[in-house]
Amino acid sequence: MTQNLQGYAAVAQAIAKLFHPHAEVIVHDLHTGLIAQIYNSFSKRRVGDDSMTEIDDQISLDRDVIGPYRKVNWDRRELRSITAVLRDAHGSPIGLLCINFDVSVFDGMATLAASFLKNAEMVEQPDILFSGDWKERTNKLVAEFLEENGLAISGLTREDTVELIRALDSAGIFTVRNSANYVCELVNLSRATLYKYLKLAKTSGSVGGVTRESAASDVRRRTR
Repeated sequence: MTQNLQGYAAVAQAIAKLFHPHAEVIVHDLHTGLIAQIYNSFSKRRVGDDSMTEIDDQISLDRDVIGPYRKVNWDRRELRSITAVLRDAHGSPIGLLCINFDVSVFDGMATLAASFLKNAEMVEQPDILFSGDWKERTNKLVAEFLEENGLAISGLTREDTVELIRALDSAGIFTVRNSANYVCELVNLSRATLYKYLKLAKTSGSVGGVTRESAASDVRRRTR
């Protein structure tokens, strides 16, 4: 192997170990036209085999990275391949680092997933199993609120949070012992803030449970 290619052997071996056994990694020596190193070999090639046929068929040395491109292994397994052109200090090509990834394993996974999703007959959660599980009910109410309003927990504004608490309160969640602590964890609130928002949610004559004046006052306090 050309001396300048020695340093790439460790890189090739590291990639092969990370993706073992699904990735074959090859270092081609352009000076000799032979395979200098190969790891996780599933193409029946060995060190010292001629590599010029593959290079002529697939590779242009004008670019530093070629691919990904499709290949088929000798046993008809489908591969996704990518090649890096290795250059010396003057920019001249001296070798190729080729990674052949066996994607046939994903075909089986995709078929299994499609079959599972197609054949699964889903029903609503049985009330007899979940009627006493207030945490499950809380999770469902929070998920429904977020989905209906196109929101995420991390993106809730003060007004959004008050509306969510109003919905939970209307469903009777806060009548359950220790439910406040659980809601605090779900919505990332302190108990003091939760009870303040719960009070606002119960306030009549406000828009969304929060008056413009109280919202503005809260913003002013937080920015002082």
